Amino acid sequence: MNDTLTSDVVGRRVSVNGECATVRFHGAVPPVAGLWLGVEWDNPARGKHDGSHEGTVYFRCSHPTGGSFIRPHKANFGVDFLTALRDRYEDEPEEDVKKQIVTIGNIPVETIGFGSVIRKQSQLSKLRDISLRGCAVSCAGDKGDIASACPNISVVNLSQNLLSAWEEVTAIAEQLRHLEVLDLSDNKLRFPPASPAPTTGSFSALKVLVLNSTGVTWAEVLHCAQDWPALEELYLKSNGISISERPADVLQLLRTLDLSSNQAIDENQLFLIAYLPRLERLILSDVGISSLHFPDAEAGSKTAMFPALQSLVLDDNRISQWSFINELDKLRSLHSLSCLRNPLTVGSAARTSLQFIIAKIGQLRTLNRCEIRPEERRGAELDYRKAFGKEWKEAGGHQDPDQDRPSAAFLAAHPRYQALCRKYGAPEDGELKTQQPFLLKNQLLTLKISCPDRPNHSALERQLPDSMTVQKVKGLLSRLLKVPVSDLLLAYESPKMPGREIELENDQQSLQFYSVESGDRLLVRW
Repeated sequence: MNDTLTSDVVGRRVSVNGECATVRFHGAVPPVAGLWLGVEWDNPARGKHDGSHEGTVYFRCSHPTGGSFIRPHKANFGVDFLTALRDRYEDEPEEDVKKQIVTIGNIPVETIGFGSVIRKQSQLSKLRDISLRGCAVSCAGDKGDIASACPNISVVNLSQNLLSAWEEVTAIAEQLRHLEVLDLSDNKLRFPPASPAPTTGSFSALKVLVLNSTGVTWAEVLHCAQDWPALEELYLKSNGISISERPADVLQLLRTLDLSSNQAIDENQLFLIAYLPRLERLILSDVGISSLHFPDAEAGSKTAMFPALQSLVLDDNRISQWSFINELDKLRSLHSLSCLRNPLTVGSAARTSLQFIIAKIGQLRTLNRCEIRPEERRGAELDYRKAFGKEWKEAGGHQDPDQDRPSAAFLAAHPRYQALCRKYGAPEDGELKTQQPFLLKNQLLTLKISCPDRPNHSALERQLPDSMTVQKVKGLLSRLLKVPVSDLLLAYESPKMPGREIELENDQQSLQFYSVESGDRLLVRW
């Protein structure tokens, strides 16, 4: 780039020695002769000042060291879409290329144009999925060129490029009539004003759009969304977004929404998107949320909000109160929850916290990306029922249904407790005694041991520590029964659930994990 530029370079994106920046100023900077570009770096550590020099403010930066002055010839203003495409897919020597996989939204995309793909798709017109990540694309180029050269592209990765205006994105998309997936992450984009409404039809087939770290606002999302009638997945991570208004007649087909790392979002803003009719997956990692309350639903009932929400990600937040988890049980369709690295789920009590979450959210099938098995749910619910049994009784709970009247405060803190009592029976007085976990006699379980498939073997009775693993129980039984450990299969049945066997299928888990209690019958088969 030479040193004779017009003033329309202001606002454009440039690359300088691999670092990206936005041009904020063009002109003279006395006393040094010649023209300069004032740039604001994406990485503030790359800059030297805030856009001022010797007391004169030439431009402003969002960071006090985010700016620099550079000569125009040092700035790479990028290339058009088709030039980058040809450089990547036509001109690369076959012996130097490699196959790569990138993920756009939830879709793995082969960055074709490398290796064997060059041989398979030597003509641009055959391309379907492309990645131009980091290829310095800054504009669409001449109108019609893209449509003529590569009309069949449906998946495009344009992340980390030099696009500076949404109009350029539109100019590219309107030539790709089959475009379904578009990643624009890390392009600092200027979006169109609030009026007139965009009606280009350029994105009529678009289903997945990634706008992470683009600087887009919520108002701009809703404005542009009028041109995304088929959109199903929208990723808006790290944009400083505040949800300012409810979507009206837009985003109505949206199934996945990622709002991660937008620290200004709170529960009141979430209510503005609570009635998106098809929203199934909501990602709220690292938004700083700490409280949640659905005002339309009392404890133990279901909210009308988020009617289709099945999966919720709440990793890296500030959740420290069980009342937050109680509210999640009000979501009628919630089956999957991730809440890693929250105050409630870290530390020495993390394992117990996860069990309580399972017990508190009755319809949950997956927690922290791990399937909740039936025996795990049963153990968690029984442990929860036992852990708060004394508190339940002190609050007015009673084994006799006619006298069972726990206080409103208890029911607000434990909305599912009564349902667990109906499922497993109310806790008995023996279960309500204060436990002394460090005394072995208080951890011993008296179990009856029988071999239902071997009538010649007499039933046994043994006292076993509740901390004993299934593997060690098998070792004991192997010696008693003279059967190889590898041949043994264990299960148990409880008088509280007659006729139902619970398999002890994980050798590394303890009897306590499976909620085995004194009086239960251990079933041994081989």
